[in-house]
Amino acid sequence: MSARTAAIALFCLAGLALLAAPAAADTQAIYHGGTYFGSVFVEPGQVVDGDLTVIFGDAINEGIIEGDVNVIGGAYDPRSRGVVTGQINQIGGAVTQAVVPWAPSESPSNPFVPDHRLLWRISWNLLALLVFLIFPLRTRMVLDRLEGHPGLSVTAGVLGSMAVIPLAVLLAITILLIPLIVLELVFVLAGIFLGTAALALLIGRRLCELVSPSTTPSPLLALVVGIVLISAAELVPVVGTLVLIFVGVIGLGATVLSFAGEAFAGPASPPPRRAPISGPPMAAG
Repeated sequence: MSARTAAIALFCLAGLALLAAPAAADTQAIYHGGTYFGSVFVEPGQVVDGDLTVIFGDAINEGIIEGDVNVIGGAYDPRSRGVVTGQINQIGGAVTQAVVPWAPSESPSNPFVPDHRLLWRISWNLLALLVFLIFPLRTRMVLDRLEGHPGLSVTAGVLGSMAVIPLAVLLAITILLIPLIVLELVFVLAGIFLGTAALALLIGRRLCELVSPSTTPSPLLALVVGIVLISAAELVPVVGTLVLIFVGVIGLGATVLSFAGEAFAGPASPPPRRAPISGPPMAAG
């Protein structure tokens, strides 16, 4: 299993390196602003009018750029005489930044400042672990809804997300119900954390069962494994944003279903009583 995983990782790294190599090698000279794919070069004495956006490449500047510089999947290189009148925004760095998103990001002002996205992401998801430790029964109820009705959880999450702002506006219009906006925000955050804990518990349990089918993992171990996997997935460029939205939506939907199920189910009915056993009396031994 580990050898196969390592082979797949090396294959992905090689593919990313091959994809990034042409972008780094083909550097084009530019004379006006706009959006460019691959590395670009502003010649000495050249004045570029307008914002410059570079995708999957570096922006090498030895002239003057009259506008903002936006670099996605690359870095800004001002050289010695490069001047930018606007702001410099850059996301990503090279193949290392794409494969290991929590690696230190390159910054023209201070290259020694690391990117703390991993710390913030893990800290946010660790709140889900705290919610599980405080409300284990509620988390298991959300897990039951998530595991039994995944499609309905997504639908409820989408509808709930769309209703957050209109409901807040409606409460604000009434004036008297403005304090309920805070309760709505608390419920939404609690729903996201409960759903994240339930989803992490489900993912971690399935992975542990896949690795060791003969043993049943503890809920805490499964939750930690799931949180690590979700945090790593949320840090992947582009895909991580989709994962973050999906986790929040499906978690909120499963939480709403868990509360709605209690509201409409009513009190639990007592178990049926068994009829007494009839027949002739048994003789005592």
